[in-house]
Amino acid sequence: MVELNKVSHIRYIASLDAKKDDYEYWLTEHLRLNGVYWGLTALCMLDAKDTFDRTEMITFVRSCWDAKAGAFGAFPGHDAHVLTTLSGIQILSIYDALEVLRELPEGDKNEDMRTQCIAFLRSNQLPDGSFQGDRFGEIDTRFVYAALNALSILGELTPEVVDPAVDFIQRCYNFDGGFGLSPGAESHAAMSLTCIAALAVVNRLDVLTPQQIEDIGWWLCERQVPEGGLNGRPSKQPDVCYSWWVLSSLAIIGKRDWIDFDKLREFILRSQDDKKGGISDRPGNEVDVFHTCFGVTGLSLMGKDGLAEIDPVYCMPVSVTRKFKRYPY
Repeated sequence: MVELNKVSHIRYIASLDAKKDDYEYWLTEHLRLNGVYWGLTALCMLDAKDTFDRTEMITFVRSCWDAKAGAFGAFPGHDAHVLTTLSGIQILSIYDALEVLRELPEGDKNEDMRTQCIAFLRSNQLPDGSFQGDRFGEIDTRFVYAALNALSILGELTPEVVDPAVDFIQRCYNFDGGFGLSPGAESHAAMSLTCIAALAVVNRLDVLTPQQIEDIGWWLCERQVPEGGLNGRPSKQPDVCYSWWVLSSLAIIGKRDWIDFDKLREFILRSQDDKKGGISDRPGNEVDVFHTCFGVTGLSLMGKDGLAEIDPVYCMPVSVTRKFKRYPY
C-alpha cells in the first residue's frame, strides 16, 4: 500500500527558498507570499511548523508591505493585493504574531499596519457587494472570500461589508448546484468553495435552502472521476488541488462522506514524488508547493495519515482558528 512520505515532503518544502539561483525562483516571485502560506500550512499538517524559521518568516511578511496601498504584496516591491494581504495575515496568525500589525510601517507616522489593511480590504468592495483584487479592478469570488476571511481574522467584519457580499455570493449560484466566479459564470469547484466558505466565515450559510444544499452536494460529489481524483468542472481531468476545493466545501455543508475517501487518497498518494518530495497535480507530473499543500490538506480533511486537523472554512490549522472570534461578534 502506498503511504504518505512525510519526511520527503518536509524536506521538499524546506528546500524551496534555497533555490534563489534558479530561473524558476524569480519567475514565480509574484506568488512568493502565497507560496510561503501554502508551504507553512502543509508543514503544520505534517507537524513540522518549526521547519521554517519563525523570525525569518515574519520579517519576510513585513518586507512585502506596500506602503502606497497600505497592505501586502507578493514580494518586496510588488503592489498590494487582497489575496496576498490575506496570506500575510494568515502567516502571522499561524505564528501567533498578529501583534506585528499594530506596529507602524517604516517611514509611516500615522496609522499602524492593521488599520491600513482593514481600510485597504474595505476599499476594494464595490457597490454590488463584490470585491476587486486591487486597484486594477479584476472581480472574482476568490477576492470576496479572501477579504471576508482576512477581516474575520482581524475581528473587523461589519454588516455594511457582510450583507452586500452575501447578496453578491447568492447571485453567483447556478441552477446546476455550483457557483461561478461572478453572476452568470460557469460553475467551478474552486469558486464553489470560495462562495460556501465565505458564507461560513460570516455565519450566513442559512441563506442556502435545504434543496440548494442537496444540489450543491450532488454537483460537488460528481467531481470524482473513475481514477479517484476530483476535477473542477465536468469532463475535465482530475487534479490534486480539488481534493481541497471539493472536499472542504462538502465538509462545510456536512456531506464530506459523499466522496470515496480510499480512491481519492490513492490518487493523491500516486501524485507524490517519493524521492525529492512534493505532490503534483496528477501522477507523473512535476511537483509544486501549491499542490503539495492542497494534497496534504485534502488528506487531513479525510482524517488520513495521522495529519493535524485543518479548518475547512479558513484553510488553516484548527489549533489556530479555534481562537478566532466568529461573526457576528
